[in-house]
Amino acid sequence: MTLAGLAKPAGEGFSPRFVVVSYLPSLAAAVFLLLLVWAGAPGPLTWSRAWKTAAGLGVGEVIGLAVALTLLAVALMPLQLTVVRLLEGYWPRLLTPLDRLLRVVQRWRRGRLEKRTELPGDAEPTPAQVLAAGLAGTQLERRFPDEEHVRATTLGNVLAAAEQRAGANYGWDAVVAWPRLYPVLTDQVRAVVDARRDSLDSTARLALTGAVTAVASAALLARSGWWWLLALAPLAVGWLAYAGAVRAAVAYGEALIVAFDLGRFALLTALHLPLPRTRADERRLAEGLCLQWRQGVQLPDEYDHGDDPPSAA
Repeated sequence: MTLAGLAKPAGEGFSPRFVVVSYLPSLAAAVFLLLLVWAGAPGPLTWSRAWKTAAGLGVGEVIGLAVALTLLAVALMPLQLTVVRLLEGYWPRLLTPLDRLLRVVQRWRRGRLEKRTELPGDAEPTPAQVLAAGLAGTQLERRFPDEEHVRATTLGNVLAAAEQRAGANYGWDAVVAWPRLYPVLTDQVRAVVDARRDSLDSTARLALTGAVTAVASAALLARSGWWWLLALAPLAVGWLAYAGAVRAAVAYGEALIVAFDLGRFALLTALHLPLPRTRADERRLAEGLCLQWRQGVQLPDEYDHGDDPPSAA
């Protein structure tokens, strides 16, 4: 499991998240493919035919299309985790050779970036060299996990880096601690995390929708001459959306790190555990809790209920 899988439940009704993440990408793909079919695909395209067909739709047909599209979006919404995981590089075993090849490429990219963090050892580095090395170090930290955890895709590496960094300075394992931390965050912090996660989910869905639409368009336009170049339009949209998803994942990772910085003591208070006095005490407590949540090891024995006795309930 990864932090990308610890999102809000998909069943949120017709919320703004549902509209942006699921409905709008489905609507765009459906309209594009319907226009191709109405124009004559597969076969020579006549755009006047598509316009005539669209203009001639009755009220009942429009309502039927809207209902069908809404049902499709509702059915696809629970698959959002699968969409993100596919873009992260969690692929079926059939694609293992491709996964290994792309991991080699990503490790090579990581190695190049790591070299840029090194300062020259034969002379005093200039301020420009120090700045460049610092910027490269920041990029390395945000975009790549440790070498043994490198994934096959850029998005997967960014999310793996966030999973590795969030809470690590205090001894927390972000994957197991996050479901407990999220409910005790302040409204302001939760709003930032939610907004950045929604941005990640919407761009990831649009990226995959664009790729699938491009494949379907290419199949429809195979006998349409140069019109098959139209399949490049959804492919370009998908590529741009994927680039946006990577940037959104970087921002989401930073929000997770801030959430641990500001909310970890609220989590301990909610668990009725005494607050640690030193960083070393906090690391021991956090590592113990994460071990318990991950493997069922016994929780710490001492609780702290403040001035109020524990409720009988």
